[in-house]
Amino acid sequence: MQRDELADFLKRRRQAIRPGDVGIADGPRRRTSGLRREEVAMLAGMSVDYVVRLEQGRSSQPSTQLLGALARALRLSEDERDHLFHLAGHRPPAADGAARLARAGLLRMLDLLGDTPAAVLSDLGEALAQNRASVLLGGDLTRHPGDARYAVYRWFADPATRAGRAPEEHEHNARQLVADLRAVAGRRSRDPDVTGLVERLQAVSAEFRALWAEHEVAVRRADRKTFLHPRVGRLCMNCETLMTPDQRQQLLVLTPADADARERLELLRVLGTEDFPAGAGAHP
Repeated sequence: MQRDELADFLKRRRQAIRPGDVGIADGPRRRTSGLRREEVAMLAGMSVDYVVRLEQGRSSQPSTQLLGALARALRLSEDERDHLFHLAGHRPPAADGAARLARAGLLRMLDLLGDTPAAVLSDLGEALAQNRASVLLGGDLTRHPGDARYAVYRWFADPATRAGRAPEEHEHNARQLVADLRAVAGRRSRDPDVTGLVERLQAVSAEFRALWAEHEVAVRRADRKTFLHPRVGRLCMNCETLMTPDQRQQLLVLTPADADARERLELLRVLGTEDFPAGAGAHP
């Protein structure tokens, strides 16, 4: 671990980011160039003290999970992220591991969308990053451990997940999730991450087994979804999915489909965050 080089790199990258680039208001009395340490800590989900110790070269070796969080918070490019891992004494993520770190370009797009709910997803439906509006609409999807981090697994293995979606759309959403997973399985044949997920889904859900046997294939692109939010009620949202050239990551953007949804989304922004019930988290 190259503590001094790591400290210098993190400090310079923090100072190079404008608050507006990550959705933080840049007030007139601001004196700090770039982000404050507490802002980096908030974006990365770690303590301010740890960020300070990293920048002062006094920290223990950070884990790969912490490095991934710092890479997202500091909007590092793929090359910068690999450099960060090297300085911390870790091997950079391999191709499959890197797919679980949101790409810098998608994170910049996420920041620019502002109050429009949006999330960066892996091709298996794992939430890699969300903006505040997305968290308000569907909860923090990045918190799920194990197989629960995949939207398709939550849908079939945890019935409470469906409480966040209109009942009349349940069958359509189930078929869409399975058809999209079929497309991924075709692109990534013999990939243990994909085959293992399919096997575990077949073991826990008879519904999944039946739909998987139908061999429907459809890459998720555009759709309309009705969310049942515990605080503001029904929101009908248009969903647009933008995929990277290698189809390993996607940007999911949700826009109100009508005036009623637009008003409810505005109300949700005013109300802010609150603990979500156990059934929340059906988005995306």
